[in-house]
Amino acid sequence: MKIALVSLNQIWENKIENLKKCKFYVKKAKNKTVDLIIFPEMTLTGFTNNLKLAENFNNSWTIKKFQKLAKESNIAIIFGVILKEKDKAKNCSIFLDKKGNILDIYTKIHPFTFANEDKYFIAGKEIVKINFENTKIGLSICYDLRFCNLYSLMDDCEIVINIANWPAKRVEHWNVLLKARAIENQTYIVGVNRTGIDGNNLEYIESSKIFNANGDELNFNKINNEVKIYEVNMERNRNFKENFNTVIDKKDLNA
Repeated sequence: MKIALVSLNQIWENKIENLKKCKFYVKKAKNKTVDLIIFPEMTLTGFTNNLKLAENFNNSWTIKKFQKLAKESNIAIIFGVILKEKDKAKNCSIFLDKKGNILDIYTKIHPFTFANEDKYFIAGKEIVKINFENTKIGLSICYDLRFCNLYSLMDDCEIVINIANWPAKRVEHWNVLLKARAIENQTYIVGVNRTGIDGNNLEYIESSKIFNANGDELNFNKINNEVKIYEVNMERNRNFKENFNTVIDKKDLNA
């Protein structure tokens, strides 16, 4: 499977300009015959608590634009969006297939209380696993990465994806946790992080990457400073897990 990771330099709370960037990168990915392109958390806004930017699911401008992009390019897309939920909102990751159909929507289970996310966003309650190209894929968002129990419940997935706005000052945590989640669950872990500086003056550096079941970072082809393209070999991970399966020895200590 060929996957493009876009370390988008998000323009703060500017959906129109960010969408222009996304269109440009989808076009680039199409020329490289990519199967799946992945964008960072809250793709068109950056990580914000501004609920004025939240959209109704049934008439979401952002969803419709990405559906059109997926269909026109014949590329599956994962992107982040803020969706309205009563007097608050949901921080969501949406998986579109190559025809623009919504395969599933994941709501971030662990709001980041340090940044007051919990005051504005409702925590998700459901783990999301999707079948795409004969591969089971799990979804997560940013701060979720710190909670190993969530990923343990997705150890039957062959790929687990985390879209994020993870600041540069804690990027070493990001790198270590991505690698650890891959090793402990013997799966591909995909981390897609933004770049640039946001409206809170937080800096982000290019740190999108993929680790395999052995904790090795995969090689990639670089389109530019914001886009990497990876070839993910599912059979290789399957063989590794078959020959050295540690997941089967997990114990549920709460049972």
